[in-house]
Amino acid sequence: MNKIRVIAVDDEPLALRQLEMYIAKVPFLELTAACRSALEARRVLEEKPADAMFLDINMPDISGLEFVRTLQDPPLVVFTTAYSDYAVQGFRVNAVDYLLKPFSLADFMASAERLRQRLEVNPAAAETPAVALQDDAIFFKADYRTVRVRVADIRYVEGMSEYVKVWYEGATVPLLVLTRLKAVQERLPADRFMRVHRSYIINLSRIREAGRDGITLDDGTTVPVGDLYKQEFKDYLARTSLG
Repeated sequence: MNKIRVIAVDDEPLALRQLEMYIAKVPFLELTAACRSALEARRVLEEKPADAMFLDINMPDISGLEFVRTLQDPPLVVFTTAYSDYAVQGFRVNAVDYLLKPFSLADFMASAERLRQRLEVNPAAAETPAVALQDDAIFFKADYRTVRVRVADIRYVEGMSEYVKVWYEGATVPLLVLTRLKAVQERLPADRFMRVHRSYIINLSRIREAGRDGITLDDGTTVPVGDLYKQEFKDYLARTSLG
């Protein structure tokens, strides 16, 4: 399977750094963000998808346990804490594992392996049947029907919490699909589509121009670029631009 995208969350700088170092030593893990609070982690999850979190429990403002309970579609969780009495509560929110500080690299690798086994049994790609890719078309379940849309015709996809709007050529109104933007992103060809904002995926071939106000598509729509995606989009422009 592909690398497991993980975020590390701990309010203690040394503990967070240790998580970063341990993650770097596991070949099948990919660190997408290191966060100092649950609130920061929430912002990251809104912008970029993650398969799993290594999450401290005892943090200020909101604990790791409370944070997971607030997420509608949480990634898999491995809790980390210095207090063993949290273990039962941790497993009540369906945690994959529980690491008691201070934990060794061997302990961490064992938890990472449990993550991998969980994802192999129930991969994220099989979670959402509302979207399916076949050949050069994608099928969307919308309004009690299944609609086939050519991938090349999709201009952009707009996320709206539990729903997405699919804007495509030849339609006067978008398709409203009950699924997450993350699920659509995982099914669209990564070389032709890019997530440029927590709420938008665009078809790169539909870009008319890019400026300070965002990206203008071939139908005149302007799409914003989120801070977490600016560098990736700039790199794309650098690879494909002249002058």
